[in-house]
Amino acid sequence: MTQPIEKTVLRVVSLAGLAICVVLALWGWKTGILTSQERMEALVAGCGAAGALIFTVFQAVQVVVPILPGGLGCLVGVLMFGPVWGFVYNYVGICAGSLMAFAVARSCGKPLLPLLFSQKTIDRYSRWAEEKDRFSRLFALAIFLPVAPDDFLCYLAGTTDMTWRRYTAIILLGKPFAISLYSLGLTAIWQMITGA
Repeated sequence: MTQPIEKTVLRVVSLAGLAICVVLALWGWKTGILTSQERMEALVAGCGAAGALIFTVFQAVQVVVPILPGGLGCLVGVLMFGPVWGFVYNYVGICAGSLMAFAVARSCGKPLLPLLFSQKTIDRYSRWAEEKDRFSRLFALAIFLPVAPDDFLCYLAGTTDMTWRRYTAIILLGKPFAISLYSLGLTAIWQMITGA
């Protein structure tokens, strides 16, 4: 009897979290915070010590509502907070967002995917989910190496029978390498472009 109640609570919390993320993403897009590094920096600087928290929340939201490439947020984090703290805030935010995306997909199922992602992306990676024996390995490899759309794969994983424990382990252990690659690679490119 308690299991249906737990599922209902999880579904309500997941949908409420998704709704909050959508509202925050729309607000960020409308105000230009999501499209302008200068506005993001001004917002974070204007918030003082809470700026790091705001950036971390931003990173989580951009995973749940994938409107920007994740690498862009990694670059902004490193530019604003330096390589060490930028990595920490990126890691915490992206991992939190990845866990939320999995929870939302676990509650809503496959019908949610076309609302957030192109049919081309869905068609390209959905066959991974059909390979039950290999999906965890393919997913882990894709999370470890920044070669596939992580946000989509987090949602896709939520529609499979992958356990929470396995998913969390893959995210927490695989994300540091990918975030480091994004952060260092994009920072080097940024420095070449700007001559900094």
